[in-house]
Amino acid sequence: MRDLRSAVLAAVVWAAALTAVCLPAVALPGAALGATGAVVLLIVVRLRRGAPAAGAGLAVLALLCITGAGVNVSAAQPQRALLAESDGRAVEAVVQVASSASIGDDGRLWFDAVTAELGPPGRLVAVAAPVRVGIAPIAGADLGATVRIMGQGKVTDPFERAGLVVFGSSAEVVRPASGVFAIAADTRAGFVARASILPEPGAGLLPGLAVGDTRAVSDELNDAMLASGLSHLTAVSGANCAIVVAAVFWMISLLGGGRSMRVVVALVALAAFVVLVTPEPSVVRASVMAALAMLTVLLGRPSAGLAMLSVAVCGILLADPWLAASPGFALSAAATAALLVLSRPLLSGLGRWMPQPLALAISVPLAAQVVCGPIIALFSEQQSLVGVVANLLAAPAAPVATVIGLLACLAAPVPWLADLLAATAWLPSAWIATTATVSAAVPGATFAVVAGPVAALLVTALSAAVAVALVRPHSRILHAGAALVLAVSVGLGGARMLLTGPLAALSTPEDWSIAACDVGQGDAFLIRSADRTALIDTGPDPDALQDCLQQTATDRIDLLVLTHFDLDHAGGVAAVQGRVGTVLHGPGAEGQDVRALTSLRAGGATLMEGAAGVHGSLGGARWRVLWPEPGSKAFPAGNDASIVIEIAGGGVPRTLLLGDLSAAPQRMLLSGGRLRGPYAVVKVAHHGSRDQEPGLYQATRPTVALIGVGEDNDYGHPRTETVALLDAVGARVLRTDENGLTLLGGGADGIEVRTQRAPPDAADD
Repeated sequence: MRDLRSAVLAAVVWAAALTAVCLPAVALPGAALGATGAVVLLIVVRLRRGAPAAGAGLAVLALLCITGAGVNVSAAQPQRALLAESDGRAVEAVVQVASSASIGDDGRLWFDAVTAELGPPGRLVAVAAPVRVGIAPIAGADLGATVRIMGQGKVTDPFERAGLVVFGSSAEVVRPASGVFAIAADTRAGFVARASILPEPGAGLLPGLAVGDTRAVSDELNDAMLASGLSHLTAVSGANCAIVVAAVFWMISLLGGGRSMRVVVALVALAAFVVLVTPEPSVVRASVMAALAMLTVLLGRPSAGLAMLSVAVCGILLADPWLAASPGFALSAAATAALLVLSRPLLSGLGRWMPQPLALAISVPLAAQVVCGPIIALFSEQQSLVGVVANLLAAPAAPVATVIGLLACLAAPVPWLADLLAATAWLPSAWIATTATVSAAVPGATFAVVAGPVAALLVTALSAAVAVALVRPHSRILHAGAALVLAVSVGLGGARMLLTGPLAALSTPEDWSIAACDVGQGDAFLIRSADRTALIDTGPDPDALQDCLQQTATDRIDLLVLTHFDLDHAGGVAAVQGRVGTVLHGPGAEGQDVRALTSLRAGGATLMEGAAGVHGSLGGARWRVLWPEPGSKAFPAGNDASIVIEIAGGGVPRTLLLGDLSAAPQRMLLSGGRLRGPYAVVKVAHHGSRDQEPGLYQATRPTVALIGVGEDNDYGHPRTETVALLDAVGARVLRTDENGLTLLGGGADGIEVRTQRAPPDAADD
């Protein structure tokens, strides 16, 4: 009963904190009502001695917690209001780094910080509020360091802990980390440098396993860790804290120390560990829970795990209510609760069918997967179907890599010993990285979902059915319901895997010449003539492109056109490596772009840079590059220098693909005299952005206008005025976000259109 009451209290506090941070206007009234309610309830209990004390006590605690969360949120509002004044403006900020730093998809170094001063450049005022900072990577941006930043501010939503995001254009470390923070930063940096000389796979992952530093993890490995359900291994959590505490307890016991000494030294070691790995939400939750557990040992009153977890969650949310809206904190607490509540019943159920050691190994990751799956579905567009197996394979290696890696980190003053320990820790790290890569590459490793409450409810139903089927409660109704849910899920999932895999091409008509792939916010267009296929751009996601290739029965790409190297046009290259004949690419390849081109060439492709005048054939069709001008410096590499190509003949209607050109280069293209309209099909520039030249579309007079665009993109693509412009010139607008995979073919009466998600007209003239 005590565990149940604690869990109820934690749920109430979580709900109160989430309400307070999402709706700041109700924070202060909620706090007042909570305090008033607690006082009234206490008076009622005193007057009515027969009232149930336990229930009344729980209610009073809940009301007091609501009060605390509301007061905390309300107290932060004046400072957050000062941050909001910098929305969309140039700002100068002096901040103190408050978290570990990581490299984002945009190449910036991102970290959480607390402002000391903020304002327009040269006019700083004192502000003490949390912000999120993104800057060009610099040395010294460690926990505790003070950094001066020039950039632009963007206000966040109320439920986000950081009240402002600062996109830095320049930054300098004005005061490096000092004291224990400096020691921790130097220790981490030394370990990362030591790990970097080890071979891949495993070298980049090792700092993440040992101290939570994921900056060296490649994008490919990070994606594989997510797809295989192993990403939690690089987030320092309760397992790491438990390892540290257990090791200290064992060492002090060997030295003859008593219970009090073991607890005190373990608390000190735990605090040092938190500083070393930086206080992320999962670390805070785990360290608070571990501290509570040790205090109960010190007092000689061991408590149930769920009660300790609930107290830890309540305390953390009262201190920082914004963590109620943090997916990482929710997953950390939920996974711990799953291990405490569900792993034992699952162990009993699995033990009926398999040896006990194997059942124990499976029950732990399965419990976490069952409970965390619905939370992940709220914000992630994929669910891992190989997570349990991958965790089963990787779990034995994780604590070995963590312990030995942490020892290597602490052994920095003795270089030869640190090198030996790091090399030893590399082996289990490499095993985990290989497990992630191999399991993520398994067909059907992930299941795509539309993130949100509906997906969460569906995953909840499936997770509950799995748990009921394994635990086997006495209720026949529960058994029947679980069997029905599992049968329907297996049937639908199997059918989907067949229709998007081996049987994908059977649902797609064969008589198409142009295919607009639904790859999200990006471009990927297939053009086919006489059994020869061209692919213009690859979209941002290899998996989405691979689905399109399967649906269209496309095995070989004879001509790959990379109009430019933005992620939404070239991010899916991995899907076609090893099966490309010729690569025609835009100017400005550098860094990762060069590596992608090198891998394509290693797979047998011939590379050539595209410029106006370059031409060739595709089956019975002829293609010609119209833009950019050869050797021109008028526009930098990127959108305005992206390849514009036309293709026609051999069953392909006259088609013009405009890349991501903005209005200025569109006008130059139009004035250059290379456009020979009208065109039957035009791929609209830059996903239908507002920056278009109306004269170009009037000159080309497309019958069909194709727009590659993703649902719920942040850019508002395609813009209403661009769609109106296309309507005005008589074009039929087809969008991949609304129509899905779109196929065009030539018919006797014009262009025949088939779309995946909307009934097409019979023909368009």
